Amino acid sequence: MRRQLLAVFAAVVAGITAAPALATAAPAAPATRPAETAEIDISELPAVVELNVRHEWQQTGYWCGPAATRMALSARMANPPSQASLAQQLPTHTGGTDHIGQVTRVLNNNLGTGWYETKQMPNDPPTQAQRDLLWRDVVLDINNNYPIVANIVAPANNHPPGYPNYTIYHYFTVIGYNSDNMTVKIADSAGFSQGVYWLTFNQLATLIPPKGYSA
Repeated sequence: MRRQLLAVFAAVVAGITAAPALATAAPAAPATRPAETAEIDISELPAVVELNVRHEWQQTGYWCGPAATRMALSARMANPPSQASLAQQLPTHTGGTDHIGQVTRVLNNNLGTGWYETKQMPNDPPTQAQRDLLWRDVVLDINNNYPIVANIVAPANNHPPGYPNYTIYHYFTVIGYNSDNMTVKIADSAGFSQGVYWLTFNQLATLIPPKGYSA
């Protein structure tokens, strides 16, 4: 989405560590995600997981969608398509990337998978069922080495660290979680952001409505 920031042209590699079981991409992970009705006890999964994702800054003020998509792809691709290529695939225009469904399609096409689905969160604040599904998706996806791309709306009173004092329409990538303190790790391409940081899960859940996420 369009935001007021200077273009930053150099991709930077952030110091993002990976849990031992996920130190490299996991090709054996299923290509199709379990149904939302499938019984999965996420409490039995590791309490803390962080994926090995290459952070980068977006190269224009409206390429947050391509940048977030590229960071997600980097968990599974050694050389994902450039931001410019992804901007064409989505497509992204000078007003941004219109819908999270475009990201879902491009993630699946580039990975040759059917894992990613578009999840809508139209209620603001989100319902408990929507919160529960989001947490399940975070834990399930991160454990299978699939980062989540979220389309967010961040008003001035609900900002991630570093954001300017007005409403920001944006895409970022969820790359880890900690179930002990209910936080999530974010890779953010915005030049005004801290790049890589942790948010509470509750804040993530309140940033997404009325948009959605790819998981």
